[in-house]
Amino acid sequence: MLPALEMKGISKSFPGVKALDGVSFSAATGEVVGLIGENGAGKSTLLKILNGVYKPDAGSIAIDGRNVEIRSARDAFNKGIAMVFQEQSVISSLTIAENIFLGREEEFLRFGLISKARMNEAAAQELEKVRLKIHPGTLAADLTFSDRQMVEIAKALSLDSRIKRDVTILLDEPTSVLEKKEVAMLFDIVRELKQRASIVFISHRLDEVLEICDRIYIMRDGRVVHETPAANADVHTLHQQMVGRQLQHEYYREEKQAQPSPTIALKVDKLSKAGVFHDVSFDLHEGEVLGIAGVIGSGREALARCLAGYEKVDGGTLHMGGDVVRLATAHDAVGRGIGFVPSERKVEGLITPFTVAENMTLACLSKFTSGGIISGAKESTIAKDWIAKLGIKTPSTKTMVVSLSGGNQQKVVLAKWRIAGVKILILDHPTRGIDVGAKEDVYSLVREMTAQGLAVILLGDTLDEVIGLSSRILVMKDGVVNASFNAPAGGKPAQLEIIQHMM
Repeated sequence: MLPALEMKGISKSFPGVKALDGVSFSAATGEVVGLIGENGAGKSTLLKILNGVYKPDAGSIAIDGRNVEIRSARDAFNKGIAMVFQEQSVISSLTIAENIFLGREEEFLRFGLISKARMNEAAAQELEKVRLKIHPGTLAADLTFSDRQMVEIAKALSLDSRIKRDVTILLDEPTSVLEKKEVAMLFDIVRELKQRASIVFISHRLDEVLEICDRIYIMRDGRVVHETPAANADVHTLHQQMVGRQLQHEYYREEKQAQPSPTIALKVDKLSKAGVFHDVSFDLHEGEVLGIAGVIGSGREALARCLAGYEKVDGGTLHMGGDVVRLATAHDAVGRGIGFVPSERKVEGLITPFTVAENMTLACLSKFTSGGIISGAKESTIAKDWIAKLGIKTPSTKTMVVSLSGGNQQKVVLAKWRIAGVKILILDHPTRGIDVGAKEDVYSLVREMTAQGLAVILLGDTLDEVIGLSSRILVMKDGVVNASFNAPAGGKPAQLEIIQHMM
């Protein structure tokens, strides 16, 4: 049987970077094919070629055995290919229905006008597929991050209603912002859909890849280095094949966990935000990683944003160095030596039209300014230093940060705060959407920072990450701190102990 989709000898280069080097890949109707590799391995570039975002320099693409040229995302859609992007493409100013049918408005024309009623009715049918019970006329700006992801998935699945033949769905990190119950629901949808579709699944969560995929391709440095049936693989061997080296035994660098100082870096006393969290109190010590665990809606994300000056509190006090401090803005927080690595790095962590060097120095421009003029030479020198320290893969300091992989972008955000010299760093899902190798680098950097006395507040991407990295863990539920656990090296609490206080 011919594969529904086949790519042969695909190559793609960007200035200074060979992103893909002779990649061959196939997927058949009725199977879910996993595509894994470190950030920068070429996975997203390969999918963007399939979706018409990029044109390959060499190679061929065949659908149902016939060679095709894919000129645009619309062309890909018409040929039966739809993609859910890792970095969401939902437009906040449009409704859910308008996002789902963006570019397909002519399907709802009546007497030259778009029928919103018909569009909403059709969108409601697509939302049913992802079990999202929200009115299609709701603005995307009013959705949670995870709900926007489900809208992305509904948009891609709408292809199945429009194309009267087998289709291909490309899922690029679709679960990175979803809770376990949402992931389980998505996998149920994928299993139903695969009966009449081929599905390509990218994820850095290797347990998920093994659970949902039938076959797995491993990419490294722009090439496919291994292909295996999922039934013949395990997480450990996939790790090794991805990074091309034996992973260190201590994944979270527990052996380097620093003993927190008695000195308090930040004292939080009965902090409250109406309807979100209340009476939150804790001391954050120098050299400590304070993990905050909790499900979506527990209040931990809002607490982190308030501590970073992104949102305002309604009550309670913050103390630093014996002084009461008020953080009305993010600028106030930075002035007090508090940095914030947000969960949506491309929206709040980086200025994507800027270069790597410009992003690294954003938080402390005065260090690089003389007479009102920024010294590009000074910026370049410090950027080169941190590129080397963090192993950032970039052609140069002048490369636009948007062209870097997710893991390398995250390293740029971390370098920004290290250059700024902050004393407290709030990490909101710092490893979301980055590969195992980049995660190792982030964990090593956290250990180095705390060894130098920096205090860290961590909202981890997984509970395992919170436990592995933290010195102490607070558990939030329904806006209050429900429990507290010490987590010394060699004495970590079990997941079950923490989960029973989260739910």
